[in-house]
Amino acid sequence: MKISPAFEKATFIKRYKRFFADIKLSDGSELTIHCANTGSMKNCLTPGQPCWFSRSDNPKRKLPGTLEIITTKGGRLAGVNTARPNKLVVEAIENGVISELQSFDTLRTEVRYGEENSRIDILLEQGEAQCFVEVKSVTLEAEGRQARFPDAVTTRGAKHLRELMHVVEQGQRGVLVFCVQLTDIDEVAAAQEVDPAYSQALAEAVEAGVEVLVYGCSLSPDEIVVDRKLRFLAPVS
Repeated sequence: MKISPAFEKATFIKRYKRFFADIKLSDGSELTIHCANTGSMKNCLTPGQPCWFSRSDNPKRKLPGTLEIITTKGGRLAGVNTARPNKLVVEAIENGVISELQSFDTLRTEVRYGEENSRIDILLEQGEAQCFVEVKSVTLEAEGRQARFPDAVTTRGAKHLRELMHVVEQGQRGVLVFCVQLTDIDEVAAAQEVDPAYSQALAEAVEAGVEVLVYGCSLSPDEIVVDRKLRFLAPVS
């Protein structure tokens, strides 16, 4: 995903009321921008560290920009705009980067499905064969070169796992893609200490045949791209 114009660099000050972030610009002035992330952003919020943001010229917006990349406690770059991962994964599928999700004729997004009134992030189709793909953004760094998901309790995430399990029961493919917008990571595991219920649900989903794919991103002010496959450490039920 090419970024044009490129993200602007600033210094992170604080996040508050979930969707607001204060940053300091290069001229010393401060700016309040949108934080498009409903998670806790645990280990991502480090005051005084570099961050990058996008500006908007939409006159209807209350805030002039969006927080995009932030420097974590461990010194990594983390992409924190959760509106981007779905588009990144679509791009990676279309460019052949995610080899497990090729050989489909059509790709649709935000399609209603399931028993709990859900929308699937990506629906791939080839004749009567369907592949339901749910995308999750990963930014929680752990020890070593490991990342974990989720960074906060997510009943919605557990619901999505149930929907994917039902898809598999119906004879179609259900796939969970962890899109790791975090640099210098080799593997992803469930954050059992954050949300044990989600970890249990993930273990049950894997046992039921839901596929879990983990792909990492490279991040810069002018491009974010899915470019490598990472390891998945399946939880034990």
